[in-house]
Amino acid sequence: MLLHIVARGKIGRSPEAELVMRYLKRITWPTRVTELPDTGGKLPPVEAQTIRVMLDETGEVLGSMAFARRLEQWRDTGTREVRFMIGAADGFDDAERAGADLLLSFGRATWPHMLARAMLAEQLFRATAILAGHPYHREG
Repeated sequence: MLLHIVARGKIGRSPEAELVMRYLKRITWPTRVTELPDTGGKLPPVEAQTIRVMLDETGEVLGSMAFARRLEQWRDTGTREVRFMIGAADGFDDAERAGADLLLSFGRATWPHMLARAMLAEQLFRATAILAGHPYHREG
């Protein structure tokens, strides 16, 4: 199952970019990152069996174990791609939110979208490590 981050804004060569790459390189599942300009730009086509997850402060707050179990459920039911959408500074509008399969929040605080990208990459690594039985995650 492909873990695909589609993010608004160019991360360039920054400390956040280094963090994103550090975690994505550790993931044994296929990954992809697509960057779009802050406005406009063409989204990659959504293929069948794609789950769309939007990072949004109003979304569901999942602990690492619950997030891993959600990925496991999608993987085990034939999902081909989980597309994680990170919006620009103003986030997503109501119509975009309505098209998501899951709104996911990293808490009620507002995070810079470049830092949210690094946090997502870390959580994806953590979730796949949990599912592989790797000791990276320590519960409790």
